[in-house]
Amino acid sequence: MTAAMRGRRVLILHAGIVALLFLCQFLLPDYHHTNFVSIMVLAVYAMGYNMLVGYTGLLSLGHAMFFAAGLYGAGMGVYYLEWHPVLAFLAGSAGGLILAVAVGLIALRTTGVAFMIVTMMFAQAVFLATLYFNDITHGDEGLTLTQAARGFQLLGLTIDLTDPDLRYNLALMLFAGALLVTLVTVLSPIGRILVAIRENEERTKMLGYDVRRYKLFSLGLSGLLSGAAGAAYVLFFGYVGSSFAAISYSIYPLLWVLLGGVGTVAGPIIGTLLMFYLVEIARDHTSSYMIVVGAVLVLLVLFFPKGIAGTLRAHKAGWLP
Repeated sequence: MTAAMRGRRVLILHAGIVALLFLCQFLLPDYHHTNFVSIMVLAVYAMGYNMLVGYTGLLSLGHAMFFAAGLYGAGMGVYYLEWHPVLAFLAGSAGGLILAVAVGLIALRTTGVAFMIVTMMFAQAVFLATLYFNDITHGDEGLTLTQAARGFQLLGLTIDLTDPDLRYNLALMLFAGALLVTLVTVLSPIGRILVAIRENEERTKMLGYDVRRYKLFSLGLSGLLSGAAGAAYVLFFGYVGSSFAAISYSIYPLLWVLLGGVGTVAGPIIGTLLMFYLVEIARDHTSSYMIVVGAVLVLLVLFFPKGIAGTLRAHKAGWLP
């Protein structure tokens, strides 16, 4: 297959995913609209995680701190400082990026299991900080943004982030932007270097590449996407609480990426969508829904050991990025 043909297939596939998500708002009942907003925002979070673990080979157990940085950066800015929602979104995204770079300067001195433990320790410190400063963060009770605080004027029009249709399309725009950034990065020379680091770090060093700098770039981009997802989440749903900084929110993106396909651009949205509805359906039928979810995940891993998109790439579509 020529590079041009491969490029066309990649473009058609990912443009098709965005187009399908756009059409879903007209085809699905209203109940699913809110679900799909959550799925698209959380898929952006999963994309950020996938950039680090899937393409650079750095397994993190502390990504909740970047999601929480975006969540609290935007949420507290609106709640206490009455920031414009756009400014709050930019601040939350920047918060994820800055925290990722700061953590990376320390954590990237380690590798393998040590890196995983260090990121988990930083994330736990962030989680405990949200509980310790309870007078400001309100801990698990959290902060709730009013409808008025989540609206603004633009070119004479009133933009209300609580409007279901507007919220859906803004979430789709965020998802499409994150998908484009991920795709461009993966297909660029930088993406190839990141994959080289994942496959053989020592050989990449021997070729003259500054491995630590590229790892820091990957972690920074991962933090930016995660922070943007957190900021969008609080602006769309109007709530920020300590539970979003807990260890579970570091495990979720790992599950979404493993289910969808590690190191595939489409994997995060596939995994997030399936996991979200798997939990929803199981919860409707039993209070012990996590047992059902766990059993289904085991079966999926047995039949799709590289995730759904990863297994498809291995056996049917080797052109998938």
